[in-house]
Amino acid sequence: MLAVTMSSFGEPEVLHIAEVETPQPGPGEVLVRVRATALNRADLLQRRGLYPPPPGASDILGLEMAGEVAELGKGVTSVNVGDRVCALLPGGGYAQYACVPAGMLMRLPNTLTFAQGAAIPETFLTAYLNLFVLGRLAPGETVLVHAGASGVGTSAIQLVRLAGAESIVTAGTEAKIQRCLSLGAKAGWNYHEGSFVDFVQQHTDGRGADIIFDFIGAPYFADNIASLATDGRLIVIGTMGGSKVDALDLGQLLGRRLQVIGTALRSRSLADKIALTSAFQAFAGDALARGDIVPVVDSVFDWRDVQEAHKYMESNRNTGKIVLNVS
Repeated sequence: MLAVTMSSFGEPEVLHIAEVETPQPGPGEVLVRVRATALNRADLLQRRGLYPPPPGASDILGLEMAGEVAELGKGVTSVNVGDRVCALLPGGGYAQYACVPAGMLMRLPNTLTFAQGAAIPETFLTAYLNLFVLGRLAPGETVLVHAGASGVGTSAIQLVRLAGAESIVTAGTEAKIQRCLSLGAKAGWNYHEGSFVDFVQQHTDGRGADIIFDFIGAPYFADNIASLATDGRLIVIGTMGGSKVDALDLGQLLGRRLQVIGTALRSRSLADKIALTSAFQAFAGDALARGDIVPVVDSVFDWRDVQEAHKYMESNRNTGKIVLNVS
């Protein structure tokens, strides 16, 4: 089969398409003909040699895909050859074929394209994990979503709405804020205008946010703590701005019973990922099929243009997911 490979670690120019061995499904696995995959920040880090795949995972980039079941491994009865599916992957999505444990597959509704299907797994499963499993989101609570126009951000906004809660967001342009509002966010703040603390207090009647989704890390830490409500949960999903916090007043955590939670999806066990996939489908599968929630696709590149797709993601211009069609 063909796959996107790397000649070395470095800039997008190290990416190219080459012939590699086609994976074979083992017991309980399914071989999927990949029709589309999607970019994630982890792909950019792995390309630079900063985020190695978990032990035993493919070293091919790509943490999600959509396609058609091509072959069943021994003992698989839950799907049939030809079924349209999408799935989270530990790696290997930038390829014509990928092997997936059957329990990780999500059926792709006929109302969605393969490009839309490829934009579902990483973003919606990450959002679901952090909102409901770690964040314990309850109806009526408020979630502050940083990078609201990102793939995970746009997914989180919709899941918050589906749960009967409210979201407020930060984003870098007015157009991105307006897109977040169209998905159900209550209000948005342009982070180029400075601290978001007053904005959060204004839109929570002075209570603060019950949950904060943070991709930025150290530069936002102090304002995040100041923006949390009593019993609030700060969920650190990424450290795009840095990982070293200069000072932390533990008294604030004790006095307001705050929680700081670090999270990563890729390194979780297969059993955890299967349980998460099942829980997400039970909660939101029907809503996806009806179109009540939608994967937000910013742009679709042919995978032969993978270098340009990576450069585009690094420019931070996208709203939602960047997808590669695997031709």
